[in-house]
Amino acid sequence: MLTRLKIKGFKNLVDVDVSFGAFTCIAGANGVGKSNLFDAIRLLSALADQSLIDAALSVRDEGSRTGDVRSLFHQSGAHIAEAMSFEAEMIVPAEGVDDLGQRAKASITFLRYGLTLAYRKDEMSRSLGGLELLREELTQINIGDARENLPFPHTVAWRNSAVKGRRTSSFISTESDNGTRLIKVHQDGGLTGRPRQLLATSLPRTALSVANAAESPTALLARREMQSWRLLMLEPAAMRRPDEFTAPTRLGADGSHLAATLAYLARLKAHETADNDASVHQIYGQVANRLAKLIDDVRKVWIDRDDRRELLTLFIAGEDGTAHSARALSDGTLRFLALAVLELDPQLQGVLCLEEPENGIHPQRIPAMLELLQDIAVDPRVPIGPDNALRQVIVNTHAPAVVQQLPEDSLVVAEPRELIDQGRPVRAVGFSCLPGTWRDIAVHMPTVSKGRLLAYLNPVAPVEAETSRSKPEKPRRVIDRPDLQPYLPLFEQL
Repeated sequence: MLTRLKIKGFKNLVDVDVSFGAFTCIAGANGVGKSNLFDAIRLLSALADQSLIDAALSVRDEGSRTGDVRSLFHQSGAHIAEAMSFEAEMIVPAEGVDDLGQRAKASITFLRYGLTLAYRKDEMSRSLGGLELLREELTQINIGDARENLPFPHTVAWRNSAVKGRRTSSFISTESDNGTRLIKVHQDGGLTGRPRQLLATSLPRTALSVANAAESPTALLARREMQSWRLLMLEPAAMRRPDEFTAPTRLGADGSHLAATLAYLARLKAHETADNDASVHQIYGQVANRLAKLIDDVRKVWIDRDDRRELLTLFIAGEDGTAHSARALSDGTLRFLALAVLELDPQLQGVLCLEEPENGIHPQRIPAMLELLQDIAVDPRVPIGPDNALRQVIVNTHAPAVVQQLPEDSLVVAEPRELIDQGRPVRAVGFSCLPGTWRDIAVHMPTVSKGRLLAYLNPVAPVEAETSRSKPEKPRRVIDRPDLQPYLPLFEQL
């Protein structure tokens, strides 16, 4: 679970500090930079698993300069930032396994990970250069400091179930020895001895990305947590396809393997109980009940198993019994189905980022989508357990229909700002919250003005009167109808 993220020098995130709860919605106009926050989370996740250069190239390049990692650094005119830095506070799983299947147990589950990267030009080749690791740190946040560092509303029982263990020294640190920069991996898990020293300038990847259970169990579990940070980009075409029997049983980032994942969850539930058929129908029934909040005419959801072709196909049926395969379902229905399946997956943990979840959803059904997204996330009022997995949902939107119906303390507004960076005026993105919410009170995050909220409360601006008779008369819009005027909000109210 990502509880706080500080970023400097990444794209237009010049100096950003955002605290997260179990469910967070980032609202902002197109192009303001709210998606860059997702890109920063994706980069950190990739750096926990891949080399520096591969991780950098996995993040979208809005400048379309394929292969140029400099596009990740903040740019203002001809000036490019010399470095970009990240600091992430997170709650990690208490136990896990490494790449060789060896079990690991964290010394402490509340951690702070810091990373600074610089651009390094490759003088010996034609490549566009790479990245150099300037700083890497993994430190503990002890139980005594947990309450201060978990500002979102939660119970003591939840906090005690999430934050466990104690540590008095770093797991990874960066030090200088006679001008030589060293990344030190300190012993963990009851082991003692000298830390492993790595020459920072020659490292092709982060020290965290090679952590193992034997030497660095806590760093390994921080790595596993960061690897679980996913950006969902649900593609209806991927969700419509049937799955082979051998398909992965985890939903892909594009929504692929929807049928295989639901079939697997049904089988998993059946193994836990004596009545297999009842358990399978229970899982399908839960998905159907959730989908009925989006579509009135839903009676049944199931997976058809074609043994001859070895294919799994998702079907739904209405009250009249007519069956519809996934191929016939609307884009919005498929996205909602995918999220309903994710909610039931006990293996799903970490951070789920989702862009514009309202796409394809009728405005009247947006509350059902928001309810589902919040139900996917951990409930900070209840101790973490099998029925309350440690997972988090972060979405972004520019839709007034979404913003108007959000819980007020889940809203973060992205807006353009003019800042001074190293003596230079720069345009960047800033993040604000509503006055009186926990981000305002506990972490003193800047608050958004009522004027900035007008676009969400009154999304359609009034039409200015035409001054030139030479312009053709515009057709009357729906909102211009006199009989609808009493139902429209007024700008003068604020």
